[in-house]
Amino acid sequence: MQPRNMSMSGVVDLAAVKAAGEAKAKAEQARAASARQAGQDGDGPSATGVAPSALVIDVDEAGFERDVLQLSAEVPVVLDFWAEWCEPCKQLSPLLERLTVEANGRLVLAKVDVDANQMLMQQFGIQGIPAVFAVVAGQVLPLFQGVAPEQQIRETLAQLVQVAEERFGIIGIEVDPDAEGGAPAAAAEVPAGPYDALLEAAVVALDAGDLGGAVQAYKNVLADDPANTEAKLGLAQAELLTRVQDMNPQAVRTAAAENPRDPAAQIAAADLDLVGGHVEDAFGRLVDTVRVTFGEDRDAVRLRLLELFEVIGADDPRVTAARTALARVLF
Repeated sequence: MQPRNMSMSGVVDLAAVKAAGEAKAKAEQARAASARQAGQDGDGPSATGVAPSALVIDVDEAGFERDVLQLSAEVPVVLDFWAEWCEPCKQLSPLLERLTVEANGRLVLAKVDVDANQMLMQQFGIQGIPAVFAVVAGQVLPLFQGVAPEQQIRETLAQLVQVAEERFGIIGIEVDPDAEGGAPAAAAEVPAGPYDALLEAAVVALDAGDLGGAVQAYKNVLADDPANTEAKLGLAQAELLTRVQDMNPQAVRTAAAENPRDPAAQIAAADLDLVGGHVEDAFGRLVDTVRVTFGEDRDAVRLRLLELFEVIGADDPRVTAARTALARVLF
């Protein structure tokens, strides 16, 4: 059992996680600086997000894994199978494009010309077009075939967004509506905000073993800036440390071994796995538990798994692999 006053900053490999987060932040800052400079030169990408036109893409067999499967770990990808000669496709495709842009980054539309991509058409078992599928966390979901009323399509896409967020924690990508409009670079910049002091206070509290203080400091930042990456990562870490600080590791692991279908036992063991650096074991344990549980028990395990994803970070390949495994179990 961990003494309450003991510094727990070394229990999880916080240094490695923090370094990864800092590296990501620096990369994002570098891209933003480059984008701002490009904006000053009158050309280049947006500093804050993708252009609306980037939400609708053409894909082929060669780029399917990169443009659809990998992207589906960040945002639900809607597949529109179409052909130039297909008159119903000419009615449906513009509607899908409009609704995708309206979704403002919570969806991406990938258009597949079946004449040029016969193998994809066969792999999806498509008998007629237009045909619409979705890919979420690497998992394919059939949506509908043929032309449907706009309201019905809206409801279907809304359900897709809800499933992606609630089951997989996938909330989409950021969009800059001015990216293609030649807006001045200053308009795209986000004020830094008075967060440095709060974030530093959280780190100091974490190192001192004041987990409650660290949690509150991170929550203070997120109350003002819900998208703050460092605060979200720090909060997930601090909450994990809070949960494990009074655990008896031997008792927790014994309970998990003796009760493989007990959600609470497996969740506690997964927390210990992650704290001990056994990331894949933690993820695998919870995915296996989702497989054998139902209803509220399954939801509790799934939500804890999503929380542990936050501790490691969405860009980590272990998180991507676990999301795909979770999708296979849920669908």
